[in-house]
Amino acid sequence: MKRLDKIKIFSYGVIGYMLLAFLWWSVLLHNKNQDAFKAKTELLRLGMAAERLYISESHFQSSPAYAALSKSYKRQQTMIIGETLVFAIIMIIGIILINRGYNKEVKAAKQQQNFLLSITHELKSPLASIKLVLQTLLKRKLNEEQIEMLANRAVKESDRLNQLVNDLLLAARLESSYVLQKASVDWVELIRYCVNSVSENNESASLRFECSLDYLEGYADENAIEIALVNLLENAIKYADGHPEITVRLQKINSTIKIEILDNGPGIPSKEKELIFQKFYRIGNEDVRKTKGTGLGLYIVKSIVEGHQGQIKVSDNLGKGSVFTMELPLKTTQS
Repeated sequence: MKRLDKIKIFSYGVIGYMLLAFLWWSVLLHNKNQDAFKAKTELLRLGMAAERLYISESHFQSSPAYAALSKSYKRQQTMIIGETLVFAIIMIIGIILINRGYNKEVKAAKQQQNFLLSITHELKSPLASIKLVLQTLLKRKLNEEQIEMLANRAVKESDRLNQLVNDLLLAARLESSYVLQKASVDWVELIRYCVNSVSENNESASLRFECSLDYLEGYADENAIEIALVNLLENAIKYADGHPEITVRLQKINSTIKIEILDNGPGIPSKEKELIFQKFYRIGNEDVRKTKGTGLGLYIVKSIVEGHQGQIKVSDNLGKGSVFTMELPLKTTQS
């Protein structure tokens, strides 16, 4: 970051120096042009006086020779002012572009740093836990209940590690060669399955599915939609304050389905609402963060939704929390 600051200051210094230098030379050129005009005017006046053509100053200034000289002077002045303004505008645009590029580099560096910090923690934590379980099994004589408890913990951490690797691979594939495998699906059954699955793995959370339909046929990649929904539901649980209460609503509006996920979490600041869908972006400081994650979940969700020609947005929940809304076409490429 310090290196980028030095580059930014140096670039601004160079541009500032060039701008001041050009303005100074423009002033000098303007003065020189003015002096040249005065000298040529005086020479013309003397020439007309020598030829006895100079009658009066008003007669001199209305003569064709003076008019041509004055016109040439004004044209040169206009050219000097015009070139000065154009150069100044170019320099200002240069400053804006440098500032934009600098902010982009700072943002990328920050995202990279956050990702490295989070991925290091996310990898080390389950590996350390699994290692501790294995060391405990090797060094101590345990009863059947203790062995089962430790084995379940190791399996849970292994699943967490596996999910992390899958997210990393999926995020990489979404940027290159990932192709959605679309087929006929029942949206009601698919969403109910996701809600029940997440609810079984998070007994402390209250999940509710609201839908007035018994069956809603559509066309989508069932596995990809499941990944997106589970990501949103687990995020809602992870960031909830106290007891997580989550409601999932499904509606059919003309040829579009609308899926809403309402939570009772702390909510998302307005300035962060668009940023949270960026790759590796996470709210807050990675050094003091307590929640797990890599900043890939919402990026994956958005990529999957857009792959279905849909859109996702986040808004404030009435009272407390957030509402993630997915709108997807009921039919995409197959009727």
